[in-house]
Order: sequence, then C-alpha cells, then structure tokens
Amino acid sequence: MPSPLVSFGKIVCLASCTFPRPLQTSDSVTIDRSGVMAMALPKPIRILSVEDHPVFREGLSTIIGSQQDMVLVAQAANAAEAVAEFRHLRPDVTLMDLQLPGTNGTDALIAIRGEFPKARIIMLTTSDSDGEIQRAMRAGASAYMLKSMPKDELLAVVRSVHSGKRHVPPEVAARLAEHLGDDDLTARELEVLRLIRDGHRNKQIADQLAIAETTVNFHIKNLVDKLGANDRTHAVTIAIRRGLLQI
Repeated sequence: MPSPLVSFGKIVCLASCTFPRPLQTSDSVTIDRSGVMAMALPKPIRILSVEDHPVFREGLSTIIGSQQDMVLVAQAANAAEAVAEFRHLRPDVTLMDLQLPGTNGTDALIAIRGEFPKARIIMLTTSDSDGEIQRAMRAGASAYMLKSMPKDELLAVVRSVHSGKRHVPPEVAARLAEHLGDDDLTARELEVLRLIRDGHRNKQIADQLAIAETTVNFHIKNLVDKLGANDRTHAVTIAIRRGLLQI
C-alpha cells in the first residue's frame, strides 16, 4: 500500500519525508524528479567588513567564514572603499572600524546611511570614549562593539542586528551613563576648545572667530562647567579622553 501523502501548502510529499529541523516561513522547498523533497536553508547574512588592520581583517574573515549562516561578500580598508562596496553590493550587515585612515568610520557610516537609510552598520573599535559612542549611535549605528569582545558575542550581535535590533554592550552603556545628564557642548564651544588645544590665547581665539574676547571668556566658562574641569587646559584633557576632541 502506498505511503500516505502529507500536504505542505502547495507542496505534497510522502509521509516518510524527514527534515533536519522544523520548516520555517523563510524556507523554500523543492521536489526533484524522483519525488524526493529537498529543503533550501535561508539565505546567509551578507557581510561587508571595513577594517584597515590586516591581521584583524583576516581574523574577521576567518570567524565569518566558519559560520553556515554568514558570508563575507567584500572587505574595505578605508571610508571611500566602504561607500563604494556598499553601493555595489548592498550587504545585509556592515562591520565598520571606527579608526580608519583619513575619513573615520563614523563619517563613513553617515555617508552610507545618507544614501541608504536602512543600512545596518556595527561599529567595531578599541575606543570606549563616550563622545565617539554618542556620535556613532546618533548617526544611526545599529551597534557599537569593542574589539576585545568574545567571538561568540560578535556573532550574536551580527544576527541580532540582521533581525532589526540595536545593541550596545553593558560596558559601553556604562560609559554613556556616566555623562547621561551632561549638557552637550555647542558647535561654538567645540571651536573654542579646538583653538585652546592648538595653543591659542583667548584674544587670539577672539580674532580667529571674529567675536569679542568677553564672548570667548563666556564660552570657556560654559565648557569648563559642562566638562567638570578645573580650567581651560583641564577641559581640553577631558574632551580628548572622552573623544570630543582629537589629538
């Protein structure tokens, strides 16, 4: 007596058919000429890696290559290459190094999301400076991960981001929380701070910005208070540590 038939939507197979796991809505099923049903697994997560350090780039390639549900579609070593590869390949997830030669990773993130607002980009970095974290997250990063993280955690975050979630690890969230109540520095205050960093005196800053010296003093008082600094020099030190200023 022939085996009973079991229907899967429009697909009919023998009751003896077995599957490695339960059928999912994203699975596709085909039947070959002999009547045997074959199940195609979901498409792998297509990943673009943007990293200028050869050793770390090779490590990412090995890690991704070891996963059945992921594929590395391209690698880039700077921001210009990253934008070009993204335009060409439209990857599902991008792993973006923060410190790139020339234009940094956050600027590359901004450029990509300016063209592709739904781009899912994970920032990878050795820096836990809250200024850099805030800028990246505000620019639309899906996650901000330290390069010291375990391999399994990175893979879990890639899968999570691919599913549409955002992720900030506890140690990074703690850095953000330290300054959660702080007022952001204004664009003008950052300009003044950069000029202080470069060794300009208050009168020189006033001349550079075409404002009164009393206005410069006002900005310095505000930024010193916001950063919890002792004086203008201390404010520069704090701003560099927090990633608000570059050396």
